[in-house]
Amino acid sequence: MNSPHPILIVDDNDALRTSLAEQVAFDGEFSATGAASLSDAEALLRADGSRFDAILLDLGMPDGHGRDFCVKLRRAGMRMPIIILTGADGEQDVVRCLDAGANDYIAKPFRVQELLARLRAQIRIFEGSEDAVFTVGPYDFRPSAKLLQEPKRNRKIRLTEKETAILKFLYRANGRPVSRQILLTKVWGYNSHVTTHTLETHIYRLRQKIEPNPAEARILLTEGGGYRLAMGEAERHDADEAGFPPLRRPTVALATTRS
Repeated sequence: MNSPHPILIVDDNDALRTSLAEQVAFDGEFSATGAASLSDAEALLRADGSRFDAILLDLGMPDGHGRDFCVKLRRAGMRMPIIILTGADGEQDVVRCLDAGANDYIAKPFRVQELLARLRAQIRIFEGSEDAVFTVGPYDFRPSAKLLQEPKRNRKIRLTEKETAILKFLYRANGRPVSRQILLTKVWGYNSHVTTHTLETHIYRLRQKIEPNPAEARILLTEGGGYRLAMGEAERHDADEAGFPPLRRPTVALATTRS
């Protein structure tokens, strides 16, 4: 089973933020973290090991404008989808937000199911884009290019399609073990001719590529009748001048106040 996509909700309306977080997380597809100010959001984004697959961002915040914050995120190298939520729905408002780097724009009041559909769409687009870069051990993992890059050693590792799919699915599990049977189903589909031996062969070859010592795996671990990725061991680059780390790493109508 996939781990929920972590979503950051940035809105100073406590009631709306809490209600939206509950509804976004209701079906288990997403998990939600709230921020009541831009400074709170910045702290969450800068926290060691933080990961957000998308941001829902209000424009009228008490300590700044959401559009300026969006520009700051993009300049800092943040590439995850950003969806603007606001009552300002004029054509020029929409254009300015998209020009600032937002991926989508939803006017309040909105339908939660529509918001979830747009979230799914933006995450799908992002995960298949050249911008999607995730940290796996000391590597920058680029699924669209089927590539691992190790900045410290200036090394590139080419991956097969199946190796890429295995790493991507294990990354989505967020450090939790995934059984062999689930990996077989997710990576190969319901193919009766594929056995666990096939998966084990791919895991063996993948370890030969990524582990410093394949006999003592430290990145791709065997656990609980399956496999998991060791999380929290990522090599991080320095933050740029804006003070953010680069990205490594993805109804019921709501009555809302306009901002």
